[in-house]
Amino acid sequence: MIDDAKNSLTEGAEIAVPVTVIETPQIGIAAIRAYKDTPYGEKTISEAWSANLDGDIGRRIKTPKNYDTEKSLENMASIVEEGNVSEIRVITYTIPSSVNGIPKKKADIMETAISGSDVKAKFEYAKYILGSKVGISDIFSEGNIIDVAAITRGYGTEGPVKRWGIQLAKNKHSRQSSLRQVGTLGPWNPPHVSWRVPQMGQAGYHQRTEYNKRILKVSSDVDEVNPAGGFVNYGLVGGDYILVKGTVPGPSKRLIRLREPTRPKTSAVGEPQLMHINTQSRQG
Repeated sequence: MIDDAKNSLTEGAEIAVPVTVIETPQIGIAAIRAYKDTPYGEKTISEAWSANLDGDIGRRIKTPKNYDTEKSLENMASIVEEGNVSEIRVITYTIPSSVNGIPKKKADIMETAISGSDVKAKFEYAKYILGSKVGISDIFSEGNIIDVAAITRGYGTEGPVKRWGIQLAKNKHSRQSSLRQVGTLGPWNPPHVSWRVPQMGQAGYHQRTEYNKRILKVSSDVDEVNPAGGFVNYGLVGGDYILVKGTVPGPSKRLIRLREPTRPKTSAVGEPQLMHINTQSRQG
């Protein structure tokens, strides 16, 4: 790609950058939820579910039968007109059956906010997309900055060396046979072990969010990114995808959530100019 970072030593030159290919199938809009401000926080006051739900969501929850969507929307519209609604959100769900590389069958259900400050406009938009499928190109475009949230790769119970990166004890300095333990658990007083002392325990499998990742490409042309033999432990990308500069948390088959940046960069970033995408085999 062409380096478009201002004040960079290689600005305007062709550089090689690592990217992550994220397959982004469509998500379904299952319901609309209205909230009201109370002294104890936001409370749900109305819901409207779609009668047109994909079969994958039925493996996760019991879908409503003979549901009157129009009546629920009319009730919600009257509440919105009265001015009692402070927030409108939609309940979205994934469609795992549309992804070839994932053996998952149950859908993941999430609640997604709608940007904007006008509650009536947000309700009209939510009503427009209710029961439909939303793709990645409807939300993000090339050059956008996003936040990436996922559950990291889990390693189970690990010692303090791998978990916290402490230094191995030297043989001539060690007062005990073990070399992979912390040198001290702390002082005599206060008479307890501090949480700051690196010890063994669960390593990985935590929710982490990485900020300000740049989207380099949004496309559905899989021939541009599929390497010879497919991606290791995943296979071939079969639908819409994005290229994100750098790495993202989690293993190859785990759910990744994308959102608008909460701490955006101050400098404006335009659409990147890609010159070549390496599709050599990842299997050696």
